[in-house]
Amino acid sequence: MKVLGISGSPRRGQTTDRLVQEVLGATECETEFIPLSGKRIGPCIGCLGCVKDNVCVIKDDMAELRQKIVAADALVVGAPNYFDMIGGLGHCFLERFYQFRHRDGDEIAGKLGVVVSVGGRNPEAPARNIEKFFEYNQIQHLGTVTAQGPASCFKCGDGETCKVGAIKKLFGPNAKVTEDMIPDLSRQVGKIEEARFLGRNLGLRLKD
Repeated sequence: MKVLGISGSPRRGQTTDRLVQEVLGATECETEFIPLSGKRIGPCIGCLGCVKDNVCVIKDDMAELRQKIVAADALVVGAPNYFDMIGGLGHCFLERFYQFRHRDGDEIAGKLGVVVSVGGRNPEAPARNIEKFFEYNQIQHLGTVTAQGPASCFKCGDGETCKVGAIKKLFGPNAKVTEDMIPDLSRQVGKIEEARFLGRNLGLRLKD
């Protein structure tokens, strides 16, 4: 049994990547982790070129990922919160699942799925989008793990003075950034355990 993990974070090695990998590592199955960062994956353009054979005609990195998605028995899909919704990388990736929705539509129907959702103020927001994509494609949703990730405002250099940034919204108008304020997955032990629990459960379901 094989589990494919996808991270829709544009920042390598950050919370979304790490939490997806925690789920994968607990499955005790064959796994593959693919970060979308650096991939060239555009949105669905509604051309209907995939209707005849369920294969998207757009020539980009989704073609290679398509084969891996079909071959996997389960998917672990993670994404960060961008403007209270799933980020663009993850959304484009999931939009392209439209190619699986024609004719019998059974290439991915029935696969198992776990959702990883990360955000600063609202880590649950991306989960709603991913869970809906799972529902549309008849992927069995086994569970969701959410965690707090560091907003870019912590590192941009203007976080303490920016009137519209996350720092003032999270910590008040006079907040000064300190290292302990920056969310880190290693300090969210409960979230790591949640991810591992979902991974173990996914592995057991696949081995049934």
